[in-house]
Amino acid sequence: MKKSIETRIPSLLLLIVLVGFPQISETIFTPSLPDIAHDFQASMAMVQLTLSIYFLAFALGVFFWGWLSDFIGRRKAMLYGLLFYGIGSFLCFRSETIEVLLLARFVQAFGASTGSVVTQTILRESYSGNQRHALFAQISAALAFTPAIGPLIGGIVDQYWGFRAVFLVLVFMSVLIFCYAFLRLPETFEVSKRVPVKLLPIVKRLLMNPKVLTYGFLIGAINGVLFSYYAEAPFIFIEQFHLSTAMYGFLGIGVAGASILGSLLSKRLLPIYQPEKIILIGIRCMLFGAVFLFFASAATVLPEMIQFWLMLIGIFILLTGTGTALPNCLSLALSDFQDVIGTAGAIFSLGYYLLVSLFTFGMSKLHNGTLLIMPLYFLVIGSLMLFLTRKYLLPGNKK
Repeated sequence: MKKSIETRIPSLLLLIVLVGFPQISETIFTPSLPDIAHDFQASMAMVQLTLSIYFLAFALGVFFWGWLSDFIGRRKAMLYGLLFYGIGSFLCFRSETIEVLLLARFVQAFGASTGSVVTQTILRESYSGNQRHALFAQISAALAFTPAIGPLIGGIVDQYWGFRAVFLVLVFMSVLIFCYAFLRLPETFEVSKRVPVKLLPIVKRLLMNPKVLTYGFLIGAINGVLFSYYAEAPFIFIEQFHLSTAMYGFLGIGVAGASILGSLLSKRLLPIYQPEKIILIGIRCMLFGAVFLFFASAATVLPEMIQFWLMLIGIFILLTGTGTALPNCLSLALSDFQDVIGTAGAIFSLGYYLLVSLFTFGMSKLHNGTLLIMPLYFLVIGSLMLFLTRKYLLPGNKK
């Protein structure tokens, strides 16, 4: 049932832009990772830290902006965060060393995180029930384009103008998004009616709820798998399969197709299955894709082109599974916390983005230049997801 706040929520397009630009910022420069490593004379593992540090800052940011939005309103929190994002993007453009780039990425991500937490708070406090599940699935389907847009733009820009031009694109994007939000984002939360809440009791409620912890792990793991792929894929497809940065960027279309298919599948299954069952279906699909990807990666006796396409099929299946499970996890995670949704959302997002940072950091530490390490890593993560889902979300293995 839609709440009375309906007349004051922003347009669907604006919501998609605000929740999607952090993903573009994360993936747009992934085709440039080998070039950055060469230009800054840094190791591949060090360059991959630009991804894990992004999510560390993102985790801190979602807590800060989510908490702040309860005091100054959703609109102001969004605009201040976008200002931070623009400053960080400019610092990325001006970076001359890998250390400065890491610092700039931290500032950029801290600001960008407002797009995730504040937008999700607006959605959670404005809709309920299957309508909220369907809306999250619809937005997830639209957002599937953002991981595709990032590498596609970044790959083309890097090939013709270099990786610094990629960061310049982010500077211009930050200005455009700030202006769009300033002109079109209404205030959806009446600060004067805010009921003061204490932080520690909410933290305790979250930590004492096994389902919330499970959803947090699942969301962190799904995003960790996705962005670990983006961390490792440039070195696989550009260095080992010798794709140009522009050609690598076009692989994002396949990633988008998988995520869209998963989101649409989730929406189609809602009238048939409970959301928890759909999550289980998505995780099983993800594990099947990881197994397929492992055997494709190990098939070195095959011609290179055949192995290349088999790996793409495995990745497509895996990401279809993540796209099926994710919207239901996001929708269900805080259904018992509507009374403190802003603060609870901030704490919850802090937790799962710390997990995303941990998973991407793990991928950077495990990087050894071979094809097998990524699918093995995904198999371990997927197995943990399956175990926790069956234990805490589907007690008694209910149908």
